[in-house]
Amino acid sequence: MEFLFADWLGTPAWFWLAFLAIVAALTAFDLGFLHKEDKEIGIKESLKLSLFYISVAMLFGGWVWFARGAEPGMQYFTGFFIEKALSIDNVFVISLIFSYFAIPPKYQYRALLWGILGVIVLRGLMIAGGAMLLHQAYWVLYIFAAFLISTGIKMMVSGNEPMDVGNNPAIRFIARHMRVTPELHGEHFLARMTDPRTGKVVMAATPLLLALIVINFADLVFAVDSVPAIFAITTDTFIVYTSNVMAILGLRALYFALSAMVHRFHYLKYALAAILVFIGTKIFVADFLLDGDKFPPAISLGVTFALIGAGVGWSLWKTRQEERQLA
Repeated sequence: MEFLFADWLGTPAWFWLAFLAIVAALTAFDLGFLHKEDKEIGIKESLKLSLFYISVAMLFGGWVWFARGAEPGMQYFTGFFIEKALSIDNVFVISLIFSYFAIPPKYQYRALLWGILGVIVLRGLMIAGGAMLLHQAYWVLYIFAAFLISTGIKMMVSGNEPMDVGNNPAIRFIARHMRVTPELHGEHFLARMTDPRTGKVVMAATPLLLALIVINFADLVFAVDSVPAIFAITTDTFIVYTSNVMAILGLRALYFALSAMVHRFHYLKYALAAILVFIGTKIFVADFLLDGDKFPPAISLGVTFALIGAGVGWSLWKTRQEERQLA
């Protein structure tokens, strides 16, 4: 029993074990019950699944609030909403990746599921590395903050450049070091093929595996923004990781609802840019203007929620106006 109350990165072990049990249960339920067979997911089912995952995330946040206090609870919700908003950009990139590799909709959900499991591990490694850096040197947080401010400003002034999937470093590496089949083999990531040079039957990667790898590679790029953003809200590793993962878990369900209308969120990037600038700035405000006092978590949550809401509303209104002008 003492093990359950042992300290893991500033949080009792049983908190971590409870969270990991929730993630495992959701994944097993999703893969083993909801989607035992590959099928195309419609918008209605996608929205229902998204609502389910958001509800689970909200209930978990309520538990954090009740068990650990109001401040960690608000920090969790702030991190969750930021990661959820940033994931809309992820949806656009994932859509490009699936289109490039010509992955049919009925196989996309399985690829997303395994991709997100990989993302959970990779995010864990990145967050653990960030936590170690901050534990050794607090000034690293100022680097995170400055990076967020510069990234936000860059998002405001730069145009939208689509991802060049074909020139992705991961694709080039695989093409040089692995055999790749030109066609899909159902839900399989690997398939047997005859080597044209030797005539022997060998294992080769399918386009579905390539899509899976590129999705994980793309998430690493997104994590460069999102992980420092959460650390700028709190250095509590448990809050950072759980808010990230809870937002990511529902991404595969949200994808099918948003992929068909992601163009309607074209202007959301300006709100996301403002959030990154705000989060980065508040670190300097707290340490140099508030004499080291914590920036009020309620204000952080309120500003984040307001910017996301305004960004979504403005983007939906603006894109509808543009569609009417073209009609």
